Amino acid sequence: NLVIDMLSVMGSLSEEMGALFSEKPQLKDGFRISPEQLEKLRASGVTVFHPAIGLDTYEEALEFIARTNAYVADYPEDLRRIDTVVDMEKAKAEGKLGFIVGLQNSNHFRDVDDVNRFYTLGQRVSQLTYNARNLIGTGSTDRNDSGLSDFGVAIVERMNELGMAVDVSHCGDTTTLDAFDVSKKPVLITHSNVRALAGGHVRCKSDEAIKKMAAAGSVMGITGVRMFVRDKEPTTIEHLLDHYDYVAKLVGVEHLGVGSDMDPDGYDDIAEPAYSKLKGSYKGSYAFRKKIDTDGFDHPQKIYDLTEGLIRRGYSDADIAGVLGGNFKRVLGEIWKPA
Repeated sequence: NLVIDMLSVMGSLSEEMGALFSEKPQLKDGFRISPEQLEKLRASGVTVFHPAIGLDTYEEALEFIARTNAYVADYPEDLRRIDTVVDMEKAKAEGKLGFIVGLQNSNHFRDVDDVNRFYTLGQRVSQLTYNARNLIGTGSTDRNDSGLSDFGVAIVERMNELGMAVDVSHCGDTTTLDAFDVSKKPVLITHSNVRALAGGHVRCKSDEAIKKMAAAGSVMGITGVRMFVRDKEPTTIEHLLDHYDYVAKLVGVEHLGVGSDMDPDGYDDIAEPAYSKLKGSYKGSYAFRKKIDTDGFDHPQKIYDLTEGLIRRGYSDADIAGVLGGNFKRVLGEIWKPA
């Protein structure tokens, strides 16, 4: 089956990340990937990755997408940029790994026409905000959420027109609901969880938002980040599966997907001081604990454990195929068609 991870963190690919984030990239940085790293991605069971990151400026976003395009172009036998669902099918048939170009913030849209510019460069998904307020709307960790601005409405309308997917995973409650009300196409929740199961965590979605998502015919990817899964210990893959059960019961399994929000190896293997710096870069409301990964969903082949868990929970083969990729493929096919 086609497997799609609608938010993949690629920290394991040190060569790639060095090239993407170096202030002064050198040719020696390359966009090279070792055979071991490539095999790790292949062995993950995932066909299509969405390695989006949160950036703040037009220049940063332009550079990130340009380097990503160069990276994919350097490995034509192994990688394929995903612009359409046909590209997903081709990647699967050809045994290639697919990369969707996306960003976890829309600060790079200085004006509405920038949506066209970045679409032309290959961007197919844009999260309206990261965790803080921007000119478009409000993020999940800001105290007051005033919803979509007039500029935000215009951005959503242009994204609809071109066929760029709107993502509200990190958006605050009012901005999230506004996006569903304004958009004429399904709005994605690529990586979030059920707030009712996670102690009211601000980065998770309310039942109201989940119902709006389903009413729009959209899909929600469930993440394995520990504090989004459960607010107490232990936190295991069984608790992660509870989120799938909750959404399936609330709105239907056809609205579920995978958005791991994780590195293939997980976060907890990150060396110090980088590990503490990562935790310290977020507000206290993120409520990090000792570990970031969910037990049993913290290794490169976690998609297989998720599949086995869904089987244990009684999901049919067709339902599991939808969760692993079919549901996101369906909704992206609807969104990516130009209006």
